Amino acid sequence: MQMIPGFMMLCITWLSPAACKDDPVSCRLWAEPQANGFYMNGDFVIGGTFAIHYYMRSEQNSYTRAPLQLQCSGSMNYRELRFARAMEFTIHEINNRTDLLPGITLGYQIHDSCSEVPMGLKLAFQFANGMKPFFNDSDSCSKSAAAAVPALVGDSHSTPSISMARMLGLFGIPQVSPYATCACLSDKRQYPAFLRTIPSDHNQAAALAKAVKYFGWTWIGAVRSDTDYGNYGMASFLKAAQEEGICVEYSESYYRTQPRSKLERVANVIRRSTARVIVAFLHEGEMRFLLEELTRQPPPPLQWIGSEAWIIDPEFLRFNMCAGAIGFGIPQSVIPGLREFLLDLSPAQALKSPLLTEFWESSFSCSLKGSSEGARECDGSEDIRALQNPYTDTSQLRVTNMVYKATYAIAHAIHGVICNDTQCDKNIKFESWQV
Repeated sequence: MQMIPGFMMLCITWLSPAACKDDPVSCRLWAEPQANGFYMNGDFVIGGTFAIHYYMRSEQNSYTRAPLQLQCSGSMNYRELRFARAMEFTIHEINNRTDLLPGITLGYQIHDSCSEVPMGLKLAFQFANGMKPFFNDSDSCSKSAAAAVPALVGDSHSTPSISMARMLGLFGIPQVSPYATCACLSDKRQYPAFLRTIPSDHNQAAALAKAVKYFGWTWIGAVRSDTDYGNYGMASFLKAAQEEGICVEYSESYYRTQPRSKLERVANVIRRSTARVIVAFLHEGEMRFLLEELTRQPPPPLQWIGSEAWIIDPEFLRFNMCAGAIGFGIPQSVIPGLREFLLDLSPAQALKSPLLTEFWESSFSCSLKGSSEGARECDGSEDIRALQNPYTDTSQLRVTNMVYKATYAIAHAIHGVICNDTQCDKNIKFESWQV
């Protein structure tokens, strides 16, 4: 069983109001707060979570000491870093407007969830409780009852969004996801505070089945991420495919942290199958691993049908076997000023954030002031405008636009609570559920 730092803290804080009256300092954090990826203070601080890394550091708990701080690891997802900075850009844009929240400054707390449930849960607790080490240092519990954020943007994946939504929904803290498409999240009884700016997979699954039928492909294979996103999405597709008269030779699943033998088995099933059309309801992480494994012993030419999680990711253009892949994507958009904001980054600015430091060092293979052992020191000749990676690619702003819309949706909701026709009152106290 995996321990999640902060869980016991939540129980004490929210479920023991009587203790607050007996002891002026009755509630405290049992673990260090998760450090912010990006942070700016404001009259109202909006939370944000994005899967900027692919893994969470694994640890074997001995149960003789407190678990180590949860930490993301592995390679950096530059595309998700762009999503996080797009939220930062949007809040700065809102703060410069005079017609939306005039006289109000929005802040942000943006974190890396690494698309992992334990990290997502810890961040959800942190958004509910804040980062102060002690709570209720007065004789009134109500003074610390408000959530640390009125709402948050995220997560960008369905599985961590589900776990976060279950907890945040208990306290009415709105969660607006730009990219969590699992149809299960539409259930308002289970997820009353969850919203999103992207359609449900129920629509995508039905459309994929109709597309397969349209091209006359009636004998197919299916592969999915072994997550809520993949399992729910594929279940919807298989049901729609059956109604369209499509036969499925196999349906396999894989998750990126499962043993390599599982990945090899899925790849061998694909190589030995007679179906030459494959519907892949996969996250980009699992799809990348699967394609890399298939490249070791390439199968006969395949026709890939992709879900939105990977079909719109330019990274997959480097795999020859993906040539001709089809699927349904989010519409492209243009966000004026975003590219300039992303490229307005110097070594000095990068050093202010561990995430930006890692981005700079991994992009230019150098070390900022000796922060990476064995690498040459960055000498100032690095040109971010010459970079060609998903962070700097603003040619197809699809999910990025969903982040932009989600941030604006929260800003408009706050405006509706604290503003009238002429002015806003930053001193108005409100509960998160009012947003």
